[in-house]
Amino acid sequence: MTTQFDILGIGNILMDIIAPVSDDFLKKEKIEKASMALIGEERATKLTNLFLSQSKTQEVAGGSAANTIFGIKALGLRAAFIGKVKNDKIGNQIKKSMLNGGVDFSSSTNKSGPPSGRCLIAVTPDGERSMSTFLGASCMFTEKDIIKSKIESSLFVYLEGYLFDTQPAKEAFIQVAKIAKSCGRDIALTLSDSFCVDRHRSSFQSFINDHVNILFANKDELLSLYECKDIETALYKLSATKLTACITNGKSGSIIQCGEEKYYIKACPVNNVIDTTGAGDQYAAGVLAGRAFGLNWPDSGFLGSIAAAEVISHYGARPLTSIKDGLNQLMLND
Repeated sequence: MTTQFDILGIGNILMDIIAPVSDDFLKKEKIEKASMALIGEERATKLTNLFLSQSKTQEVAGGSAANTIFGIKALGLRAAFIGKVKNDKIGNQIKKSMLNGGVDFSSSTNKSGPPSGRCLIAVTPDGERSMSTFLGASCMFTEKDIIKSKIESSLFVYLEGYLFDTQPAKEAFIQVAKIAKSCGRDIALTLSDSFCVDRHRSSFQSFINDHVNILFANKDELLSLYECKDIETALYKLSATKLTACITNGKSGSIIQCGEEKYYIKACPVNNVIDTTGAGDQYAAGVLAGRAFGLNWPDSGFLGSIAAAEVISHYGARPLTSIKDGLNQLMLND
């Protein structure tokens, strides 16, 4: 079957509200630094108003998988996304932002229930991000929201671990994986957050063992998944699954484990880290784009490093400058 899209993303679609704040702001508003906390509607409304009152606040459609999809589109690939919003102001802003970014966006819009989701991202002067996430309508994803034809016509299907917070979404993921397998499409999964892994460790392990071809995680998420203290032990445990694992480790770069092969990928140096929001998301975009273009795993990993370096050099989780020159050079060398 021919493909209409290179990568299809499925995950929580949110409005990212990104504000530069001080450490004192975090303490005052009881936001734990460098973490992601799920919050309710009332707190989301309060923080939204506070964030919008800050200078240089940005509003852009996001969410982990959505950020990856934007990165893939920026590299010239065909990108699509399935998510869920409510028919409200933020939901309409999300739709407009996705379509303006050139992404084929599908959403079954809720007319009732919780409002559209948002992620309030506080960025301190050291570039660290602290997230307060109101999932809202985004986590209402069920099997009814699956679009079989888009799965069948996508080279890769990229799933976001944050959706594991609801049982209907877990069941939908299993159905997506079965459809993908039936037509020979690869399933990629990002673990999203170590706290998310803590909450659903057993479910993640089962899904990974049964359905996943490519796993994306950072060091902390992988250690949480296997309850290990060092990355090599965790990778050894993961090797039994026979999948390809792409594990990021901050300034140390990343490790790609494919069968019995391990590739240690260097991080690209960044003179001034502004905002680490989206680093892992853009790394995944680079790796998946590399594979879609036919690059080998080491070069795909390095393209991921280039993409991650670009996004941490400015505010926001989407790429602002083209990295196609880096891609073209890798394709010439491959």
